Amino acid sequence: MKKMSRAALVGAAAVSSVVLVSAPAFAHVSVQPEGEAAKGDYAVVDFKVPNERDDAATTKVEINFPTEHPLASVMPEPVPGWKADVTKSKLDKPMEMHGEKITEAVSKVTWTATGSEKDKGVQPGYFQKFPVSIGQLPTDTDQLVFKALQTYDNKEVVRWIEPQQKGQEEPEFPAPALELSAAAEDGHGASGASDDGAKKEAAAATTDSGGSGSDTTARTLGIVGIVVGAAGVAFGVTAGRRRTNS
Repeated sequence: MKKMSRAALVGAAAVSSVVLVSAPAFAHVSVQPEGEAAKGDYAVVDFKVPNERDDAATTKVEINFPTEHPLASVMPEPVPGWKADVTKSKLDKPMEMHGEKITEAVSKVTWTATGSEKDKGVQPGYFQKFPVSIGQLPTDTDQLVFKALQTYDNKEVVRWIEPQQKGQEEPEFPAPALELSAAAEDGHGASGASDDGAKKEAAAATTDSGGSGSDTTARTLGIVGIVVGAAGVAFGVTAGRRRTNS
Protein backbone atom coordinates (compact mmCIF):
# COMPACT_ATOMS: atom_id res chain seq x y z
CA MET A 1 0.00 0.00 0.00
CA LYS A 2 2.86 2.35 0.84
CA LYS A 3 4.40 1.81 -2.62
CA MET A 4 1.11 2.57 -4.31
CA SER A 5 0.62 5.70 -2.22
CA ARG A 6 4.07 6.96 -3.08
CA ALA A 7 3.46 6.28 -6.77
CA ALA A 8 0.16 8.12 -6.59
CA LEU A 9 1.83 11.08 -4.93
CA VAL A 10 4.56 11.18 -7.55
CA GLY A 11 1.97 11.02 -10.32
CA ALA A 12 -0.09 13.77 -8.77
CA ALA A 13 2.98 15.95 -8.37
CA ALA A 14 3.88 15.38 -12.02
CA VAL A 15 0.39 16.31 -13.18
CA SER A 16 0.41 19.43 -11.01
CA SER A 17 3.72 20.54 -12.46
CA VAL A 18 2.43 20.07 -16.01
CA VAL A 19 -0.66 22.15 -15.26
CA LEU A 20 1.37 24.90 -13.64
CA VAL A 21 3.82 25.05 -16.52
CA SER A 22 1.18 24.83 -19.24
CA ALA A 23 -1.29 27.30 -17.71
CA PRO A 24 0.48 30.50 -18.85
CA ALA A 25 0.45 29.30 -22.47
CA PHE A 26 -3.35 29.50 -22.52
CA ALA A 27 -3.61 32.87 -20.80
CA HIS A 28 -2.19 35.21 -23.42
CA VAL A 29 -3.95 37.35 -26.01
CA SER A 30 -4.67 35.26 -29.10
CA VAL A 31 -6.46 35.49 -32.46
CA GLN A 32 -8.59 32.87 -34.20
CA PRO A 33 -10.74 33.02 -37.35
CA GLU A 34 -14.46 32.39 -37.31
CA GLY A 35 -14.41 29.60 -39.85
CA GLU A 36 -11.48 29.92 -42.24
CA ALA A 37 -8.96 32.64 -43.07
CA ALA A 38 -7.99 31.90 -46.67
CA LYS A 39 -5.34 33.79 -48.58
CA GLY A 40 -6.78 36.49 -50.83
CA ASP A 41 -10.15 36.34 -49.10
CA TYR A 42 -11.95 38.19 -46.31
CA ALA A 43 -12.40 36.76 -42.83
CA VAL A 44 -13.84 37.52 -39.42
CA VAL A 45 -11.32 36.97 -36.63
CA ASP A 46 -11.70 37.07 -32.86
CA PHE A 47 -9.06 38.59 -30.63
CA LYS A 48 -9.43 36.75 -27.32
CA VAL A 49 -8.28 38.71 -24.27
CA PRO A 50 -8.19 36.88 -20.90
CA ASN A 51 -7.72 38.61 -17.57
CA GLU A 52 -4.59 37.26 -15.85
CA ARG A 53 -4.88 39.30 -12.67
CA ASP A 54 -6.81 38.57 -9.50
CA ASP A 55 -7.17 42.17 -8.34
CA ALA A 56 -7.42 44.25 -11.54
CA ALA A 57 -9.65 44.52 -14.61
CA THR A 58 -8.56 44.88 -18.23
CA THR A 59 -9.90 48.23 -19.43
CA LYS A 60 -8.01 48.78 -22.68
CA VAL A 61 -6.88 46.55 -25.55
CA GLU A 62 -4.72 47.76 -28.42
CA ILE A 63 -4.12 45.59 -31.50
CA ASN A 64 -1.42 46.71 -33.92
CA PHE A 65 -1.79 45.39 -37.47
CA PRO A 66 1.19 44.16 -39.51
CA THR A 67 2.75 46.87 -41.67
CA GLU A 68 4.54 44.41 -43.96
CA HIS A 69 1.15 42.99 -45.01
CA PRO A 70 -1.27 45.94 -44.78
CA LEU A 71 -5.01 45.32 -44.67
CA ALA A 72 -7.12 47.93 -46.44
CA SER A 73 -10.41 46.77 -44.90
CA VAL A 74 -10.69 46.43 -41.11
CA MET A 75 -14.12 46.71 -39.45
CA PRO A 76 -14.55 45.94 -35.74
CA GLU A 77 -17.86 44.51 -34.57
CA PRO A 78 -19.56 46.50 -31.79
CA VAL A 79 -18.87 45.00 -28.36
CA PRO A 80 -21.22 46.03 -25.53
CA GLY A 81 -19.39 48.06 -22.90
CA TRP A 82 -16.47 48.90 -25.19
CA LYS A 83 -15.61 51.72 -27.59
CA ALA A 84 -13.53 50.91 -30.68
CA ASP A 85 -11.21 53.42 -32.34
CA VAL A 86 -9.68 52.63 -35.73
CA THR A 87 -6.37 54.25 -36.66
CA LYS A 88 -5.18 54.47 -40.27
CA SER A 89 -1.68 55.22 -41.55
CA LYS A 90 -0.32 56.13 -44.96
CA LEU A 91 1.35 53.34 -46.87
CA ASP A 92 4.95 53.65 -48.02
CA LYS A 93 3.88 51.89 -51.20
CA PRO A 94 0.28 52.21 -52.47
CA MET A 95 -1.61 48.98 -53.07
CA GLU A 96 -4.46 48.07 -55.42
CA MET A 97 -7.76 46.64 -54.23
CA HIS A 98 -10.73 45.94 -56.51
CA GLY A 99 -9.11 48.07 -59.19
CA GLU A 100 -8.64 51.07 -56.90
CA LYS A 101 -5.40 52.49 -55.55
CA ILE A 102 -5.18 52.37 -51.75
CA THR A 103 -2.82 54.88 -50.11
CA GLU A 104 -3.60 54.11 -46.45
CA ALA A 105 -4.47 51.10 -44.32
CA VAL A 106 -5.56 50.35 -40.79
CA SER A 107 -2.56 50.21 -38.49
CA LYS A 108 -4.29 49.87 -35.12
CA VAL A 109 -7.61 49.19 -33.42
CA THR A 110 -8.04 50.24 -29.78
CA TRP A 111 -10.89 49.11 -27.52
CA THR A 112 -11.59 51.09 -24.35
CA ALA A 113 -14.03 49.95 -21.67
CA THR A 114 -16.98 52.29 -21.14
CA GLY A 115 -19.07 50.35 -18.63
CA SER A 116 -19.79 51.25 -15.02
CA GLU A 117 -16.92 51.17 -12.54
CA LYS A 118 -18.32 48.02 -10.94
CA ASP A 119 -18.48 45.99 -14.16
CA LYS A 120 -16.02 47.96 -16.27
CA GLY A 121 -13.75 45.98 -18.59
CA VAL A 122 -12.72 42.32 -18.34
CA GLN A 123 -13.00 41.27 -14.71
CA PRO A 124 -10.72 38.70 -13.00
CA GLY A 125 -11.60 35.16 -14.02
CA TYR A 126 -13.16 36.21 -17.36
CA PHE A 127 -12.14 36.82 -20.96
CA GLN A 128 -13.54 38.94 -23.78
CA LYS A 129 -13.66 38.41 -27.55
CA PHE A 130 -13.23 41.32 -29.95
CA PRO A 131 -14.46 40.35 -33.46
CA VAL A 132 -13.02 42.11 -36.51
CA SER A 133 -13.70 41.73 -40.23
CA ILE A 134 -10.44 41.96 -42.18
CA GLY A 135 -9.35 41.70 -45.81
CA GLN A 136 -8.18 41.16 -48.30
CA LEU A 137 -5.79 38.70 -46.72
CA PRO A 138 -2.33 38.57 -48.34
CA THR A 139 -1.38 35.74 -50.65
CA ASP A 140 2.39 35.84 -50.12
CA THR A 141 2.54 34.71 -46.48
CA ASP A 142 1.21 31.88 -44.33
CA GLN A 143 0.79 33.93 -41.18
CA LEU A 144 -0.13 37.38 -39.93
CA VAL A 145 1.42 38.53 -36.64
CA PHE A 146 -0.30 41.19 -34.56
CA LYS A 147 1.15 43.05 -31.58
CA ALA A 148 -1.21 43.50 -28.64
CA LEU A 149 -1.08 45.77 -25.59
CA GLN A 150 -3.30 44.92 -22.62
CA THR A 151 -3.90 47.64 -20.04
CA TYR A 152 -5.32 47.04 -16.54
CA ASP A 153 -7.13 49.55 -14.35
CA ASN A 154 -4.10 49.65 -12.03
CA LYS A 155 -2.11 51.18 -14.93
CA GLU A 156 -0.20 47.96 -15.63
CA VAL A 157 0.47 47.35 -19.33
CA VAL A 158 1.27 43.88 -20.67
CA ARG A 159 2.90 43.89 -24.11
CA TRP A 160 2.12 40.77 -26.16
CA ILE A 161 4.63 41.53 -28.91
CA GLU A 162 7.16 38.68 -29.08
CA PRO A 163 6.97 36.66 -32.32
CA GLN A 164 7.15 32.88 -32.19
CA GLN A 165 10.39 31.55 -33.67
CA LYS A 166 10.30 28.20 -35.47
CA GLY A 167 11.83 25.37 -33.50
CA GLN A 168 11.92 27.38 -30.27
CA GLU A 169 9.79 27.43 -27.16
CA GLU A 170 6.93 29.86 -26.93
CA PRO A 171 8.11 33.25 -25.67
CA GLU A 172 6.87 34.66 -22.38
CA PHE A 173 4.73 37.31 -24.08
CA PRO A 174 3.84 35.87 -27.51
CA ALA A 175 2.22 38.08 -30.13
CA PRO A 176 -1.15 36.90 -31.51
CA ALA A 177 -0.58 35.04 -34.80
CA LEU A 178 -3.22 34.23 -37.44
CA GLU A 179 -2.56 31.18 -39.61
CA LEU A 180 -3.76 31.57 -43.21
CA SER A 181 -5.12 28.65 -45.21
CA ALA A 182 -4.46 28.05 -48.89
CA ALA A 183 -6.44 30.09 -51.39
CA ALA A 184 -9.02 28.36 -53.58
CA GLU A 185 -8.08 27.62 -57.19
CA ASP A 186 -10.50 30.26 -58.46
CA GLY A 187 -8.64 32.86 -56.40
CA HIS A 188 -11.65 33.78 -54.26
CA GLY A 189 -10.63 31.85 -51.18
CA ALA A 190 -13.04 29.92 -49.03
CA SER A 191 -16.04 32.09 -49.94
CA GLY A 192 -15.53 31.46 -53.63
CA ALA A 193 -15.31 27.74 -53.04
CA SER A 194 -18.52 27.85 -51.03
CA ASP A 195 -20.28 29.81 -53.77
CA ASP A 196 -19.24 27.28 -56.41
CA GLY A 197 -20.46 24.44 -54.22
CA ALA A 198 -23.79 26.20 -53.69
CA LYS A 199 -24.19 26.72 -57.44
CA LYS A 200 -23.51 23.05 -58.13
CA GLU A 201 -26.01 21.98 -55.49
CA ALA A 202 -28.62 24.36 -56.90
CA ALA A 203 -28.04 23.01 -60.42
CA ALA A 204 -28.35 19.45 -59.20
CA ALA A 205 -31.55 20.29 -57.34
CA THR A 206 -32.98 21.92 -60.46
CA THR A 207 -32.13 18.87 -62.57
CA ASP A 208 -33.69 16.50 -60.05
CA SER A 209 -36.75 18.70 -59.77
CA GLY A 210 -37.12 18.80 -63.54
CA GLY A 211 -36.89 15.00 -63.80
CA SER A 212 -39.42 14.50 -61.05
CA GLY A 213 -41.76 16.99 -62.71
CA SER A 214 -41.62 15.11 -66.02
CA ASP A 215 -42.34 11.77 -64.33
CA THR A 216 -45.24 13.24 -62.40
CA THR A 217 -46.74 14.78 -65.54
CA ALA A 218 -46.49 11.48 -67.40
CA ARG A 219 -48.18 9.60 -64.56
CA THR A 220 -50.96 12.17 -64.35
CA LEU A 221 -51.69 12.00 -68.08
CA GLY A 222 -51.73 8.20 -67.92
CA ILE A 223 -54.26 8.17 -65.08
CA VAL A 224 -56.46 10.73 -66.87
CA GLY A 225 -56.37 8.57 -70.00
CA ILE A 226 -57.45 5.49 -68.06
CA VAL A 227 -60.33 7.37 -66.42
CA VAL A 228 -61.51 8.81 -69.74
CA GLY A 229 -61.31 5.38 -71.38
CA ALA A 230 -63.29 3.76 -68.59
CA ALA A 231 -65.94 6.46 -68.86
CA GLY A 232 -66.22 5.85 -72.61
CA VAL A 233 -66.73 2.11 -72.14
CA ALA A 234 -69.42 2.69 -69.49
CA PHE A 235 -71.21 5.14 -71.78
CA GLY A 236 -71.18 2.62 -74.64
CA VAL A 237 -72.63 -0.19 -72.52
CA THR A 238 -75.40 2.05 -71.20
CA ALA A 239 -76.34 3.21 -74.69
CA GLY A 240 -76.52 -0.39 -75.93
CA ARG A 241 -78.90 -1.39 -73.15
CA ARG A 242 -81.20 1.53 -73.93
CA ARG A 243 -81.46 0.47 -77.61
CA THR A 244 -82.28 -3.12 -76.65
CA ASN A 245 -85.01 -2.12 -74.23
CA SER A 246 -86.57 0.26 -76.75
